[in-house]
Amino acid sequence: MSNVSKWMSWEGGIDLVAVTSPDLQMPNIIVHLGRMVHTPLGSSPSGMIFWQPDPKAAPVVFGFVGTDAKVGAYFGPNIFAGTPFESAPVLDASFDIRINETSAYAKCVTGGFTFEVEMSDFSEPYLIDRKPAAMPPFYQQGVEIHARKASLKVNGETINIIIPPVGISGGPASVVSPNGVYAR
Repeated sequence: MSNVSKWMSWEGGIDLVAVTSPDLQMPNIIVHLGRMVHTPLGSSPSGMIFWQPDPKAAPVVFGFVGTDAKVGAYFGPNIFAGTPFESAPVLDASFDIRINETSAYAKCVTGGFTFEVEMSDFSEPYLIDRKPAAMPPFYQQGVEIHARKASLKVNGETINIIIPPVGISGGPASVVSPNGVYAR
């Protein structure tokens, strides 16, 4: 058994994985944000955005987003190694994340785009302990709250989304995560 040497933790996480068409086999929307993310290199508001409005074209926005490029550059080679996100660029971004007992709101502005996620109709909080898999290839532990209602706006326009029952993390595709850790 090897020691854990690569890790990240967060507080105030909002995660949405969705598709814009029932025909899609892979998500064309990922908004994965943390109000504060901690790594061995420092801490900053951070996350990941994947926005591919035309599934036949290249993504319009793809990368790790954050307020500290050094923290953002840690994620690909250390946490997401061996996945399509390993070499993702780091994009400067601003964040506004608010979570209370009945709703959650996240706004991320990056590369001329504004992403807004709203979530509600929460489950009770539950602990997660997921083992590494092909995707994602890291341990996951923390607290999640399934958001049974979620919406997305891009540049103020409501996007019609379909939320699959399971996201890329192995849990629900729309969750609020008050805190947690990824480790390899």
